Amino acid sequence: MPDLSEYRQLAKDISVDAVALVPGPNFTRALGKPFMSHERPFVVVIPAQGSPAAVVPNLELGTWALVGFDGAVFDWMDQTGYDSAFTALAAHMPLKSLAVEGQVMRVFVSKAFTNALPDLRIVDAEREISGLRVIKTDDDIAALQAAIDISERALESVIADVRIGQTEKQIEQALIQALFAEGAASLAFTPIVAAGDNSAQPHGKARANYQVKPGDALLFDFGARKHGFAADITRTFFVAEVSDEGRDVYDTVLRANLEGFNACRPGTTAHDIDDAVTRVLEASPYADRIRTKTGHGLGRDVHEAPYIMRGNHQDILPGMVWTNEPGLYDLGNFGVRIEDDVLVTQDGCRSLTRFPKDLTIIGR
Repeated sequence: MPDLSEYRQLAKDISVDAVALVPGPNFTRALGKPFMSHERPFVVVIPAQGSPAAVVPNLELGTWALVGFDGAVFDWMDQTGYDSAFTALAAHMPLKSLAVEGQVMRVFVSKAFTNALPDLRIVDAEREISGLRVIKTDDDIAALQAAIDISERALESVIADVRIGQTEKQIEQALIQALFAEGAASLAFTPIVAAGDNSAQPHGKARANYQVKPGDALLFDFGARKHGFAADITRTFFVAEVSDEGRDVYDTVLRANLEGFNACRPGTTAHDIDDAVTRVLEASPYADRIRTKTGHGLGRDVHEAPYIMRGNHQDILPGMVWTNEPGLYDLGNFGVRIEDDVLVTQDGCRSLTRFPKDLTIIGR
């Protein structure tokens, strides 16, 4: 049986009858196995007192048996629907209040609970539930490092083969193939490969009809997933040549990135780090190109706490991992972003990414 004591204690701490988890990062962490989120309600309910229970699609029962779950299971089939399973859960566990993952639980699952328990009070406890994994274990860090190492090897092989005239889409496909060749279990997210004016879009999509040309900024934002953990790395290169403006913007972003690293230590806050980074960008001639915060937490989710932004006074603690990704984006012209994955240590921080950050010209 998975150890669900953290969630039981959390229910007590926030004064609710139970915590509900649905397929996603917290579900996988709690139960030790990943399950797909789809149109079928699938939920585990962990009460403050007593044994847990689960509503499980019948077709998942074989895989569910591997979890070793020691609690009541209410299964249901597509042909009959899930209402009866939630009604049975309600009779077994007549809850008055339930903490849920507000960013993950979907409306129809919430409604299934309230249809079965009309007086149920649902509490958004996303921050508290996901907060249980904000401090990474040694195994978590090893998994993150494996994902990062795979990603960096893939990037090294891809940039060696960039040629003028290739399309963004061709380079993206080469990157995806390299990630799997290096051992990725899956992609952390759809990679961003963006050249020229597209690099100024923080979440630009690779174009099939744009061929890279001399002087282009070429931005890669990507990551492998390994052992359930995601890498998230960005490097910006220039193709064949770089203008004075491109060199100056790159230097500004690099200085901001280094300032963020230097500002990171236990006792500071997410606000402090973002403020240190953003002040470098604001003091440059390119302050009007600031479009994003400095970064976010990283782990089972690509974006999770802590969010590195002004106004977030969350303490930075040993074991947290966050992305240090300042950028400058001139719409219609080009953008530069440099992103590292940073582990907070007892006396400072350590970059888990080791790919060089010096301005690099690639392609021919």
